[in-house]
Amino acid sequence: MVDDFAPWRQFVTAKLREHHKLRIVGVVADGLEAIQKAAELQPDLILLDIGLPKVNGIVAARRIRNVAPNSKILFVSETLDKDVARGALKEGGHGFLVKSDAESELFFAIEDVMQGRRFVSRQLASPALAGDVDSPGVGRLPKEAITSPADPSLVKREVGRCHEVQFYSNDSLLLDGFTRFLTAALNAGDVAVFVGTVTHRIKILERLHSDNPDTRTAIRQGRYVGLDAAEFISDIMAGNMPDTRSFLQVVDDLIVSARKGSQGDRLRLAACGECAHILWEQGKRDAAIRLEELWDQTARIYNVDILCGYSLENLRCEEDSYTFRRICEEHSAVHS
Repeated sequence: MVDDFAPWRQFVTAKLREHHKLRIVGVVADGLEAIQKAAELQPDLILLDIGLPKVNGIVAARRIRNVAPNSKILFVSETLDKDVARGALKEGGHGFLVKSDAESELFFAIEDVMQGRRFVSRQLASPALAGDVDSPGVGRLPKEAITSPADPSLVKREVGRCHEVQFYSNDSLLLDGFTRFLTAALNAGDVAVFVGTVTHRIKILERLHSDNPDTRTAIRQGRYVGLDAAEFISDIMAGNMPDTRSFLQVVDDLIVSARKGSQGDRLRLAACGECAHILWEQGKRDAAIRLEELWDQTARIYNVDILCGYSLENLRCEEDSYTFRRICEEHSAVHS
């Protein structure tokens, strides 16, 4: 990692160390040292600032291509100049991350770059720049938000997020928690989505119908959406792990279609489900954690309130205890 701003470097270093699959092999402070360390260490990924002393980031990237041709380069900068971003990508960059977007976009950017796709921060996403980027997920905004800037309601602007988790000991408590969450959203005039098993979807719908006249009206208006968890998981998985691009596409489509079906533009959407719990039950602990990371990014970026549900019966071994702790860390509140 190479940048010219120590506080920001400390922030990113701390963020990278949170990710259990990333290992920092070197941190340098100028472009010349970046070239030397790239040749020496041959890292998989280099985070490279543009405004570096001695040799600027774009020149450094050009030289790094010769000494470490297999290293991926993710540029980081505060500039919002699209010409600078385009030049950086053409000179060997595989992605361009705006520093102020790092909190919500850093891991998306790293994953895209490491999978051979180019990434550009959402603040720079535009049709003019999209031609220089081979990732259709550029900017991490729904297609409507890129092509129709006059519709800002799809994007969550505040930093805070509501991504809560409920651990339950039986199905009845799970259904109680999800029903309360969905009912509150529908009564507030929002769109509510439940992603669960066939059995739970049927029981949730029955409870919502019998709850009160307001929820029945909301269902008739199309403000409640029930999705099959098995199909959702199938659509987002690549092998044994959730694929970022597929997940974002499914969620983007879900958010857009749910709001279109709500008879008007709704500023909030509430989503709850048990997909990560299902992955955990299948023994795919890393996949469950990764899915929670993706949902957490969704809660930060979009105006979406999220509630996840898990069974406490899964805590059978030390490895599950580690998974439990990691899952709790990805949520803004924990209930049991």
